[in-house]
Amino acid sequence: MDELLKRTATDVVGMLRKKEVSPVELIEASLARIEAVEPQVNALPTVCADRALDRARSMRHPAEPGPGYLWGLPVVIKDLADVEGVRTTYGSPIYADNKPVRSDLVVQTLEKNGAIVLAKSNTPEFGAGSQTFNEVFGTTRNPWNLSKTVGGSSGGGAAALATGEAWIATGSDLGGSLRNPAAYCSVVGLRPSAGRVAHGPSGLPFDMLPVDGPMARTVGDVALMLDAMVGQHPHDPLSLMPPAEPFQAALSAPERPLRVAFSPDLGIAPVEPEVIEICAAAARKFETLGATVEEACPDLTGAAEVFHTLRAYLFATGKEALLEHRDQLKPEVIWNIEAGLNLSIAELSEAERQRGVLAERMATFLDDYDLLLCPAAILPPFDATMRYPENVAGVHFDSYIGWLIICAAITLTGAPAMSVPCGFTKDGLPIGLQIVGKPRGEAALLAAAARFEGATGLAQGVPIDPRPGKAAA
Repeated sequence: MDELLKRTATDVVGMLRKKEVSPVELIEASLARIEAVEPQVNALPTVCADRALDRARSMRHPAEPGPGYLWGLPVVIKDLADVEGVRTTYGSPIYADNKPVRSDLVVQTLEKNGAIVLAKSNTPEFGAGSQTFNEVFGTTRNPWNLSKTVGGSSGGGAAALATGEAWIATGSDLGGSLRNPAAYCSVVGLRPSAGRVAHGPSGLPFDMLPVDGPMARTVGDVALMLDAMVGQHPHDPLSLMPPAEPFQAALSAPERPLRVAFSPDLGIAPVEPEVIEICAAAARKFETLGATVEEACPDLTGAAEVFHTLRAYLFATGKEALLEHRDQLKPEVIWNIEAGLNLSIAELSEAERQRGVLAERMATFLDDYDLLLCPAAILPPFDATMRYPENVAGVHFDSYIGWLIICAAITLTGAPAMSVPCGFTKDGLPIGLQIVGKPRGEAALLAAAARFEGATGLAQGVPIDPRPGKAAA
C-alpha cells in the first residue's frame, strides 16, 4: 500500500487500466494514509468513503475512453466545489451543514472521465485569503513544518498531495490560490487559461478572473489531470473545446530552444532576498536545458490597484447577500464585499481599461519570450497562526490580499501560469518557481515545466511524513 501511495498518478492510472490494481485498493490505501496523517495536517476534513467505495464497485468503463480517462483514480475536491450529497461548506459556518443536490461542473467532468471523489480539501472561508483556516474545520498545517502555513486557498489539496493522502486534487485560482499552496507544499499547481476547464455553474459566468485547475505531485500528473478536466460544457459559456492533441502529448514533444525571461519581483512586489536567490538559481537551470535566460518582465505598473478593484467588484456582485450573516463572516470577507459596494463607475471603468492594457503588455512581451519566470510567493511559508503577512521586505500591506500581487498580476493578464518546486530555504521550507506561458499556451508551458522538473529532481521529494517544527517566537 505504501508503494502505491508513492507512485505517480500517471503510473497508477496505467496500473488501473491494466487491472494490476483496483479502485477499491487505491481507496483503501488512501483511507489508511488519511487516518495516519490527518490529525497532524488537517487537510481533508470531509471524507466520503462509502460514496467512493460504492462508485468504485459499480464503475463501468467506456469502450473508447479519452486521453484523460482516470480509470477509477481517487481524487480530492476543494471544499469550494459542490459534490452531490457530500458535505460542502465553502469553509463557512453559514454552510456548515450544506449538502448539495448537484455537483459542480468540474466534478461532473472528472467523474465522467473516471475519477472517484474521495474527500473534500480544506480552504479558507469562500476561498478568501492565501492562508488555509476557517471557523468550521480550523487550520491546515504544512507537512514540511507543522508550525507553518500551507498557503491557500487550495491549501488542503496541496497538503494532501505532499503527504500522500491523494494522487491528484482540484484547486481554484483567483489571485494565486493554486500557485501559492503548491509552492508552499513543494507540489505542482496550474492556473489554466480562462475557459480551459468548465467552471461553475456560476452566477457570474462571464467573469474570467477565477478558474479551476489541477494540482499534483509532478508536472506529468498535472498534464494527465488537465486532460481529465478540459472540455466544453453548456452551463459555462466561456468553456473551450478540448485541444486537438492531449496535454500529456506535449511532454514528449521534441525539445526546441527557448528564450526565457526571469524577473525577481515583476517590478511591483517586495520579495524576501532568500526567495529571490533560490528562484534566480532555478531560472539558471533553464540555461542547462539549452534556453537563453534574460532578466526582463513586462510593465505591470498599476496591477495592484486593478486587482484590488476587480476583486472587490467580484465579491460585491457575487457575495453581497452574505452580509445578512455578518456575525458569521470573517472580517476580510466583509471588508472585500463592502469595498466592492463602495466602488464608483469611474473606478470600475478605469480598472477594466487598465486590465486590458496589462493583458496587451503581457501578450506583446511574450511575442519575444517563450516563458516568464518569477517567484510563486514573495516569502517562505509563514507561521500558521498568522492571518496574513502584513510586512515583507520592508513593505507594509494594508489588506490581506496585498502580498499576493506577484501571482495576482499574472491573473490579470490572462496568461496560464504554474508553480513548480524549485528549492528550499536554509530552514528547509519549500519555494516554488512561477512559470508563465503564452496566452492559451498550456501545452508548451507544461513541456517546459516538465523539463525543468526533470533537471531539479525535486519531484522525488514527496510524499513525506509530516514534520514537526517550532512556532515563531
